[in-house]
Amino acid sequence: MILGLTIGFLELRWIDVIDVLLVAYIVYQIYKLIRGSVALKIFIGIISIYVIYQIVNSLGMEMMSGLLGQFVGVGGLAALILFQQEIRKILLLIGKSSFISEEGLFRNIFSSSANRDHLQLMPVIDAAKALSQSHSGALIVFARSTELKFYAETGDSLDAVLSKRLLQTIFVKTSPLHDGAVIISKGRIKAARCILPVSENQDLPPNFGLRHRSALGLSEMTDAVVLVVSEETGQMSIAHDGILEHNLNINDLKEKLTVMLSAPLLRPFEEEISGTEMLVNAQ
Repeated sequence: MILGLTIGFLELRWIDVIDVLLVAYIVYQIYKLIRGSVALKIFIGIISIYVIYQIVNSLGMEMMSGLLGQFVGVGGLAALILFQQEIRKILLLIGKSSFISEEGLFRNIFSSSANRDHLQLMPVIDAAKALSQSHSGALIVFARSTELKFYAETGDSLDAVLSKRLLQTIFVKTSPLHDGAVIISKGRIKAARCILPVSENQDLPPNFGLRHRSALGLSEMTDAVVLVVSEETGQMSIAHDGILEHNLNINDLKEKLTVMLSAPLLRPFEEEISGTEMLVNAQ
């Protein structure tokens, strides 16, 4: 026994305590990530089957143990199939916060503000204000650490100079480009009519439509900041790091975008995971 103690017949080592704490931490983080989604019920079901299997196996119930053992034996493969979206989300979070990710080796040495240096916010702020007053729905994505090429390729490439009039023209209801998102990267409008992933968070209020769910979905998978203008109410919202801030006035919008697009892009993994918890500031 190394650095441990004995309680009755149970020999407890410090490495065992660390092992249990690490497993508990991982399970808790997985729970936080899938909370509010259908995957949570599946996860609880799998854990329940595993616990029952361990109990019947320790009691020597061979038939029951053999039956449940068949499920446990293919549990890893079943988990990959059932939780493929959640696993992809975890890997994306790890990848975008990893020290060895793209340009990650230089983010602590040089300022990670390539997009910020070329981005003028006032055209976006003025366009959002005008779109809000006219109740024209809009979905505007600000790329940060990456250019979001995968999502840009789902729409129509523009690579145009950022301007208030162009944004208003894109999101006019009769425009063929209004149905989808505009992606802004390095101070230019890279693409319009882009398709974004839809969040599966069931805690989202029912009055939020596809635009809000798409904005939240992209913010859960990337570090992008997404501006939403509601077509029904004209209210403006911002999605970032899996959080949705709702019903912002023009001053709040300007302040928050300035802070978010000027903040360091590298965050601890724990902050990225906790960011998947949605906070709706209904005012």
